[in-house]
Order: sequence, then structure tokens, then C-alpha cells
Amino acid sequence: MENKTIVSEFYILPFFINTDNKLFIFSKVFFFVIYFIGMLLNIVIIAVIYVDLQLHTPMYLFLWNLSVTDMCYITVTIPKFLHIILSGNNTMPFTQCFIQMYFFFIADSAEVTVLFIMAYDRFVAICHPLDYHRILNKKICTLIMTVIWIIGNVNSCLLTGSILKLFFCSSVTIHQFFCDAKALINISCGGTEMFYMILYTDCFILGLWPFVCNLMSYIQITRVILRIKSKDGRSKAFSTCSSHLMVMVIYYGSCSSVYMIPPSDHYKLLEQILTVFYTTVVPMLNPLIYSLRNKAIKSSLRKIVT
Repeated sequence: MENKTIVSEFYILPFFINTDNKLFIFSKVFFFVIYFIGMLLNIVIIAVIYVDLQLHTPMYLFLWNLSVTDMCYITVTIPKFLHIILSGNNTMPFTQCFIQMYFFFIADSAEVTVLFIMAYDRFVAICHPLDYHRILNKKICTLIMTVIWIIGNVNSCLLTGSILKLFFCSSVTIHQFFCDAKALINISCGGTEMFYMILYTDCFILGLWPFVCNLMSYIQITRVILRIKSKDGRSKAFSTCSSHLMVMVIYYGSCSSVYMIPPSDHYKLLEQILTVFYTTVVPMLNPLIYSLRNKAIKSSLRKIVT
């Protein structure tokens, strides 16, 4: 039986960390650009919604929270990795690793919940338009946002606490660009029972159930839209849902692909690429999708700029 190792630090070693590799230079530029654009676009979305009083509605309040969540996503992971590749020191102390993982789980949980609430918002707006402001009044929206972040913190505490029970026998090298839970599970040699129990519960409550509810919401929304006689009315109704639907498909598709890949050396490269995509590229794309497809945001932005 292998001896347990008391871990004081981990080694972050993704596929391009070697300084002799041409991808090393590309990675520095890539992550810096992703971080800069992602932060800039999300800050613009937040500022526009905050400044324009006409956008102080439930739909844009939830979009505001999505931008905050996306900023948390990339801030938790990218700056530390940029420090690693610029300093050449790829070690990460045990405490930093789990702090990073804790805040990543908060952002991940909040993202899923916000996307679910945004789908519910579109469902109420299209299927029950007369009751929209009664169902989603200011008090209810504030309560929903508070609950979202409470859920994120509780879920993060449970997942991070279960990972603290892992023990390692030999390898402490994480083949990812941040302290990823799946990467830690892959190098652990025991203590995973509690983590998997919480993970499966988490996947059902914050994964499968919201996805099914979102799917049912959009089925009902589609039925209502198809009954609208006016072509312009149908077009307007579809346009209010298309941005959120696109964001949801990209996020769920990329995220589920990462966790469905079996733990094997044959898929390690693909897993790292998909992880980079859903944790950095997707949070950058979200405000871009909304800003390009949302007339109200573009109109407000032009007013502020001019």
C-alpha cells in the first residue's frame, strides 16, 4: 500500500508551461487578452445597467449579476496563472489552492443559478406578461439575488470541505492552469467518497434540475411565441430569449463536456482545452453576446458615450 503524503504545496503544470515551448509565449498573450477583454466587457455591461435607470428591471438586474459572476470566474483563475507563467514559479501553496477552489465553486454555483433565474424571468415575461411585475417585483428580485450568493457559498463550503479530506500518495502535480477539483481527484489516492457523494447531489440540484427546468421553460415559451399572430411580435419575443439561450447552451455544453471526459492520459489535452474554454472564454463571450444582440444595451451605451 502506498504511503500518504502530507501536502504543503501543489505544482500547476498545464500542457504549455514549458518555457522552451512556443506555446509559452502564446499562453501569456492569450490569457492576458482574455482577461482584459472579459473584464472590460463585463464592466461596461455593469456600468451601462447601473447608469441607465430604464434598465433597472428584473431582466437587466439578472444580467448585471451574470456579469459580476463572469468577472469572478476569470479573476479567480487567470491572474494567478499569469503570475505563475511570468515568474516561472509553478508552485501553489496548499492554502492558496483551496482558497482559489472555494471562490471558483462560488462563481460556478452562482453562474448556474443566475442562468436558471434568467430563464424563469423570460418564462414569466412571455407566458405571464400581465403578472410579470407582480411576480418579479423589486423585493423578490433582491431576495433572489441574495439567495443565489448564499447558495453559492454553502455549496462551495460543502465541496471544498469534502476535497480537504483527500490524501495523496506520490504526485502533487495538477495538470490544469488552476486548482481544479477534477484534477485533484485524478492525483488523489483516497478519501474521495465524501466528495463524490456531495458532487452527485450537487450535479442533480444545481445541474440536472435547473437544466430540465430551463428546457421546460423554453418549450412553453416556444409554444406561446408560435401562437402570436404578428410576425414582428414573434420576432421580438424570440430576440429577447435568443441571447440567454445561446449563453446557456455554450455554458452547459462546454462545462458538461469537461466533466464527462473520462480520467485518462489520452484525453488530458482535450480536457485542459475545454476547461480553459468554459472558465475563461465563455465568461468573456457572455457580455459580447448580450451587448451585440440587445438593442436596449446598445442604445444606452451610445447615449453614455455621446
